[in-house]
Amino acid sequence: MASDRIQPAPDPPSAEALRISAESGRNEAERLRQEQEHVREAGEMARATSEEAAARDAAMAAMNATAETMRATLENMKVVEEMRRTLREIRDVNKLDTN
Repeated sequence: MASDRIQPAPDPPSAEALRISAESGRNEAERLRQEQEHVREAGEMARATSEEAAARDAAMAAMNATAETMRATLENMKVVEEMRRTLREIRDVNKLDTN
């Protein structure tokens, strides 16, 4: 009937074992803090990259708008030049008619 015997309570942990356990907990907490810092830095880098991409997109949109404005201005200048030619021709014809 050895199994019916009451087992003695285990010895409480020694001060050294408690110190080691506490140190282990501090090390784990520091590791987690460093991991959180790494994740925060990665998030900051992703945000900065996103902002740079948005700035590039805005700059490209501005360049495209400027190019389109310049194309429209060139077309307007061509129309004005064509009108000047027409007016010169009309003036030249009128000069011939008056002579």
